[in-house]
Amino acid sequence: MTLDATTALAHLPPGLRSELVEEFRKITRNYRERRWEATELDGGRFSEVAYTILHGYLNGGNYAQVASKPAKFDQACRQLESASGAQYPKSARVSIPRVLVALYDIRNNRGVSHVGAEVSANHMDSEYVLHASQWVMAEFVRIFHGTDLQTATSVVDALVERTVPLIWEVGDVKRVLDPAMKLADATLLLLHSSTSPLTDTTLAKYLEQDRLPNYKRVLRRLHVDRLVDYNETAGIVTLSPLGTKGVEERILPRQVL
Repeated sequence: MTLDATTALAHLPPGLRSELVEEFRKITRNYRERRWEATELDGGRFSEVAYTILHGYLNGGNYAQVASKPAKFDQACRQLESASGAQYPKSARVSIPRVLVALYDIRNNRGVSHVGAEVSANHMDSEYVLHASQWVMAEFVRIFHGTDLQTATSVVDALVERTVPLIWEVGDVKRVLDPAMKLADATLLLLHSSTSPLTDTTLAKYLEQDRLPNYKRVLRRLHVDRLVDYNETAGIVTLSPLGTKGVEERILPRQVL
């Protein structure tokens, strides 16, 4: 049987295991779509779930059923170091908690959750969130499944569908990095990667559609299917909840770069 994350983390309560895997997938998905702020916010939530798991593990396996946030996250993580050293690996007591504090600090202090923070959400911080969470996941697999680091890393690599962004920003344009993607799907993907609606002319520019009247036919079809709202008079295209679901469940999972 091929080892996967669910099997490797089978000793954890199902609720915590599901939360951990889901938050990790959200980090990789948002990174892939260049959604830096969302990536960093998910890093904070991932830290809370990981802390809850460590707290239960270092207290004799007395796990909470769902994750919760301690009142003072950094202090709570430092308290984990006081767990009996002979019984638990140093990684669980010291290394992982310290990484979680750094992940949580990005969420709190780098322009993500508060106005006026020191640094705006950015690619560099998101790179750290991505790779730090990958490392934590690999350590969890190694600890809870009792496997070696190479195997644990392979399990995590299999969990990451893809971390190469599908959207590439070049100057003032965005490019979809799959030239075979259908025009309608590429339109939905571009809208999904944006924090606000886009104009039909902007989308046409991104997708190199020189004949706007022809491209508008694609937008009208998407509008009829309720995947977007296309206000043709104003030229504004807004992704619908149904369109969002289509991107996340149909388009993204099948893309391999």
